[in-house]
Amino acid sequence: MESSTRRQATRQKLYEAAVTLIAEQGFSATTVDEIAERAGVAKGTVYYNFASKSVLFEELLRHGVGLLTTSLRDAAQKTDERGGSKVDALDAMIRAGLVFIDEYPAFTQLYVAELWRTNRAWQSTLAVVRQEAVAVVEGVLRGAVASGELSEEIDVPLTAAALVGMVLVAALDWQAFQPERSLDDVHAALSLLLQGRVGGSPSLTRKA
Repeated sequence: MESSTRRQATRQKLYEAAVTLIAEQGFSATTVDEIAERAGVAKGTVYYNFASKSVLFEELLRHGVGLLTTSLRDAAQKTDERGGSKVDALDAMIRAGLVFIDEYPAFTQLYVAELWRTNRAWQSTLAVVRQEAVAVVEGVLRGAVASGELSEEIDVPLTAAALVGMVLVAALDWQAFQPERSLDDVHAALSLLLQGRVGGSPSLTRKA
């Protein structure tokens, strides 16, 4: 019987193989044989861990967004432990998101692409895990409103989704079209947007 640690390592290999292949050639064109070969395991090992290629991809989405959610939550928690403000926590979450995307670019490309597809078997799972990530940001935004750092007039759910979307799209644009920029450079630009100081303009969301 495969140990829990060994099985987790095997599943991680399969996740990495699948995400790379699907990013390169698409879901339909990728076969289980190719995933097994890329992961360095037997084809039967894929089916031992996942019932089908679709189940593997669904679990891949769940796993990847779970890692992102954890990194966002940890960033907010560490900021709180240091005595930082809620806006500081949001800024730390932006950086954590950029770090995640820089580390897992192929997964991020797949995730963003799947958000816009319809009639996929894993659509409901994708909606659930997306909301888990957005909910972490919502929680910090609500805290910022409660503490008076942000206006009570902001639409928390929409603002949370917008912040997550901003990081995803900006990071993909950075990697595809502005790779010469550093992560610090991109983070600084997004931080200015968060603080509402782009072009020296006062914040539209912060209370006077």
